[in-house]
Amino acid sequence: MREPNEIDFWRGFALVTIFVNHIPGIFFERFTFRNVAISDSAELFVFLAGFALRKLVDGPARPLSARYLILRLEGRAFTVYLAQLVIAQLAVALLAGASLLLDAPFLLDWNNASAIFTDPVRANLGLVALTFQLGYFDILPLYVALMLASPLIALCYRHARPALLPASLAIWAYALTFGVNFPTWPTEGSWFFDPLAWQLVFVLGFLLAGEDGLGGLARRHRKWLWRLALPLVLLGAVAAKTDFDPSPIALPEPKLFFVFDKTFLSPARLLSNLAIVTVFAGAFGAIAGALPRIAGFLSLLGRNSLQVFCAGSLLSLAGQIFRFAYGGDVVSDAFIVMFGILTMGAAAWASEWRDRLRTKLSRAPAA
Repeated sequence: MREPNEIDFWRGFALVTIFVNHIPGIFFERFTFRNVAISDSAELFVFLAGFALRKLVDGPARPLSARYLILRLEGRAFTVYLAQLVIAQLAVALLAGASLLLDAPFLLDWNNASAIFTDPVRANLGLVALTFQLGYFDILPLYVALMLASPLIALCYRHARPALLPASLAIWAYALTFGVNFPTWPTEGSWFFDPLAWQLVFVLGFLLAGEDGLGGLARRHRKWLWRLALPLVLLGAVAAKTDFDPSPIALPEPKLFFVFDKTFLSPARLLSNLAIVTVFAGAFGAIAGALPRIAGFLSLLGRNSLQVFCAGSLLSLAGQIFRFAYGGDVVSDAFIVMFGILTMGAAAWASEWRDRLRTKLSRAPAA
């Protein structure tokens, strides 16, 4: 298994904060960094996913031909897709079971789930097609879409590198200018995370992970970028603490370029994420030196991000139900958070134990 490292550490940090933020009203939600920034852990998670893709493309997948690279990346997309189907169905079962156990039929309407019970035929088709998404279970569909597009990103990087960032910026600007998003079905609406917009932060993570190009430029001018980023982080903290959000009525068209919109990844949220990454990049060494156990634990979560994300999503929903059934106070909220984080750690440990067992069995001599 990989030793603790910066990418796994911050990915584990993002997973923990996503778990907490997906339990509305929980006491510890106020200590997550979305309360001191315009962006939140969703941007960080997608940025790090792009970063990890670059490490794969430049590392183990470097010698692969285009055909095998496509197969490998699309295989990962299929794995994430299956994970989304499993946790969505488990979430539906969790809501249904809780509604029966607690005699609370309105739980069937939580998190956009009502269509599953009122229109099950079409809603289940929507779950399979990813056009119907439960609330708080909408990040993995975005990840599936990005991974489906990842071979295009990797091949463009290989054969038309200068075109990658301009093309990504153009798609993002098109989505914001015209409000283009994927529709949902059978319920009316659109995806909570617009893949056409969010691909930009994924591509930026991909490009900044390299030692050349944009990544090399950022590393050579790291001190100057840090000085530019710090005021942006502080301004984002002030905006978050004062609940400042520009009124769309007073803004020029296209308004999505000026509001703090999460669905379309508005420029303010994108800049906030990049500024936070710039300010805290390289901090892992100091954190690991001061808090080695915490650094190791979060890196364990980050190494097994898919399994931990799935566990965390279901634990968040369980936490919502628990708070409804027993009320929310500091003590019960602390129990939810501690139990959830420990369970996420257990999921990561079990994943690595399974891999170690598989490796041990493959090396064992034949009987």
